[in-house]
Amino acid sequence: MCNIPEAHIKWTLNNIPKSDDRQIHYMSVEEMKKASNFHKSFPQYDVTPLTRLSDLAEYLGLKRLYVKDESYRFGLNAFKVLGGSYAIARHIAKELGRDVSQVPYSVLTSKELREQFGQATFFTATDGNHGRGVAWAANKLGQKCVVRMPKGTTQTRLNNIAKEHATVTIEDMNYDDCVRLAAKEAAETERGIMVQDTAWEGYEEIPTWIMQGYGTLAMEADEQLSSDGSRPTHILIQAGVGSLAGAVIGYFANRFKDNPPVMVVVEAGAADCLYRSAMQADGSRVNVTGDMLTIMAGLACGEANTVSWDILRNHADAFVSCPDWVSANGTRIYGAPLGSDKRVISGESGSVTLGLVHALMTNPEYEELKHALKLDENSQVLLVSSEGDTDPDRYREIAWEGLCGTQKRPFADL
Repeated sequence: MCNIPEAHIKWTLNNIPKSDDRQIHYMSVEEMKKASNFHKSFPQYDVTPLTRLSDLAEYLGLKRLYVKDESYRFGLNAFKVLGGSYAIARHIAKELGRDVSQVPYSVLTSKELREQFGQATFFTATDGNHGRGVAWAANKLGQKCVVRMPKGTTQTRLNNIAKEHATVTIEDMNYDDCVRLAAKEAAETERGIMVQDTAWEGYEEIPTWIMQGYGTLAMEADEQLSSDGSRPTHILIQAGVGSLAGAVIGYFANRFKDNPPVMVVVEAGAADCLYRSAMQADGSRVNVTGDMLTIMAGLACGEANTVSWDILRNHADAFVSCPDWVSANGTRIYGAPLGSDKRVISGESGSVTLGLVHALMTNPEYEELKHALKLDENSQVLLVSSEGDTDPDRYREIAWEGLCGTQKRPFADL
């Protein structure tokens, strides 16, 4: 069910005590280059567009507004494959005693490597995009894959994973319990490997590799901005467990150490574990439990990635919790561009940051947050549309039928 239409955006500035910041170096420019070079070895690789929405920026009162459009990524309509493919490659390279630079796509898919490495089974849990990316990579590399999905997952998302020859089921449990189930099955399976984009005590190496894989999109965006004579003053990035947010914020914190952009973490209100942790402001993590009902399926995660949390507590400027109408509004704004702006097809987990920017710049209720973030006519804002219409039926419900309408008008239940 959509959040109630009266639901408001909640936010807090980052007042968390700093840690020793020992995770940030994993997201260095040098580490991201390794991942980028690996992804460039794939025949399916191409740089995804960085779309400049000039007319929308003028309408909102911003200097520039950019969106990194991940709906073009490897033909999979979402960014997640970057992490899963890189983690699988790093695991295979480590088992063979090689550096990841020695196992590009041509080597990973070779008969010789198959004879040396054999076949493993890669387990994961997913709301859709991550599992599809892992399944796609495993399929391309001749490996096996098992995917567990939480209740409420649509048949479309399951079918997309099944097409990659993975074993996939929808379980009667939430996302975080599916993670625990997949981890248990991986531990009980000969050559079973858990490939998850969340981390916990004792399981941090593979999630770190996944985050480094996500860094490819951050590095691409950085280079595209430079080519346009720009650098971001503000980055708003969505978060489920926080892996994408940690990768993007980690990259730009390293890239602009002396003068970083204002960086904001944006979550679904029903699964805002990072916002709640920031509100507690003592450095500990707060979990969200229950069904976490939200249209933002890719963000419906209640337990933060430990690696990412350490980066975010040290480098994010603010944490924002958004009702579903914010995301739905973002999808519709992307889909109905102003003037000569290009249309962006952005799914419900990809559009929440644009919905937030629109609310901040047009709704007096959020004037305080707008000023706290110093969003004004000099701001150059970078967003990431992390998915396209990965669930076409849900996309049409939002874009055509007004599902989860704005705060100002009625909406329909899911």
